[in-house]
Amino acid sequence: MWTALLIIHIVSGSLALLAGLVAMTIPKRHGGHTMLGTGYVALVSLLSVSAIGLAALKPSLWWLGVIAVVTLAAALAGRELRRRRPPGWLPLHISLMCGSYVSLTTALLVVNLGLGSVLAWVLPTVVGTPLIARRAARAARAARDASGPGRTGVTVESASRPGPRLRRP
Repeated sequence: MWTALLIIHIVSGSLALLAGLVAMTIPKRHGGHTMLGTGYVALVSLLSVSAIGLAALKPSLWWLGVIAVVTLAAALAGRELRRRRPPGWLPLHISLMCGSYVSLTTALLVVNLGLGSVLAWVLPTVVGTPLIARRAARAARAARDASGPGRTGVTVESASRPGPRLRRP
């Protein structure tokens, strides 16, 4: 059972890291980004279930279960925001999805560099947080600009491309 869960964990984690990276770098529009985002959430779900299973089989890995739950919660919340699109959803979507990716990266480094490495625990957050904050702030600015005078009810579909693409709700 351990070996099967470990294989599922490694494969789903590797594919989630790849899918997340590609989703972050391609244009943010319906199609490739949303398909990769859906795949990312599915892979994070599989990864999290396998992590919880591994932690249950070996209680000394309890922290793996905690990271898995937090990572999955962030990815699912980011996906739900995208689905519902409440006012101001985009910056929070970016923060949650990228935050889940930072969590995956942290777990990868901690496992591969060892638990004693402070660098493994801190580096992804130190590098990722300013990048995420910058991107979320850009999205918030684009949303504010798009909803200026004469644009009531207009939301930003994607703030990542030049010239915001506007969509009526």
